[in-house]
Amino acid sequence: MGDLLYLYGLIPTHEATHPLPSIKGFDGEHEIFMLPNDDVTAIVCHLDHTAYSEETISDKINNDMEWLQEKAFHHHETVQQLAQQFTIVPLKFCTLYKNEESLRETVEKNKVKLKETFELLDGNEEWNLKIYCDDEQIKQQVSESNPVIKAKREEISALPRGRQFFEKKKMDELINQELEDEKNRFCEDIHEKLKSVSLFGSIKKTWGKDVTGRKEKMAWNSVFLLPTSNVEQFLGNVEQYEGDFQEIGWKFEVSGPWPPYHFSSFS
Repeated sequence: MGDLLYLYGLIPTHEATHPLPSIKGFDGEHEIFMLPNDDVTAIVCHLDHTAYSEETISDKINNDMEWLQEKAFHHHETVQQLAQQFTIVPLKFCTLYKNEESLRETVEKNKVKLKETFELLDGNEEWNLKIYCDDEQIKQQVSESNPVIKAKREEISALPRGRQFFEKKKMDELINQELEDEKNRFCEDIHEKLKSVSLFGSIKKTWGKDVTGRKEKMAWNSVFLLPTSNVEQFLGNVEQYEGDFQEIGWKFEVSGPWPPYHFSSFS
């Protein structure tokens, strides 16, 4: 058995009385297991140090997309399953330690921070909200009813005809700018309202259509840490927004609960 350890996550030792689900580890051979360290227990699997050296894994990540997709999916599914059973600080994909001693030393150095993180995560869940929009539909609304655009049209109409021609050519640029401003105002308002029922709300980078595979553009991407007791209200609020704003070009995609990657950190 190799001397490398693949780390999936850390859980409070007092929760480690529940048995782990039977899951094969990163190599598809050895099962995951618990490695207790006082108040913190690591969930790990063994890896052969020659087959999974740093150089080998780096080469696989950079040159073998099929391997990367398979292993990344394994990591995600394993952590997701563990999060359903334990309060977990999830680790990033391919977090490796040379041996048990090096892992225990790292846990010991971070035990105070880990204790605080476990307390934060206990009884709370991470949820994700993506907001999509039909740019053309919303652009039409901005063009027709935005006060800045209306004022600009009135200003142009009072100019000599020769100048009107050149000023009108600038209108598309102004409309596009007001479109982006309107989208940000709308999404920020939704975000702030949802933060009122959550402990924390964080804004993430939006994805392009090549990633989402949707015809609508992603206008907002955010994550929330919710008390379990507030999840139903959170989902109800999102459902209401969907009903209120779908006809004018907005769509909402909520998902969760997820392992709390965005509200815990350990390296």
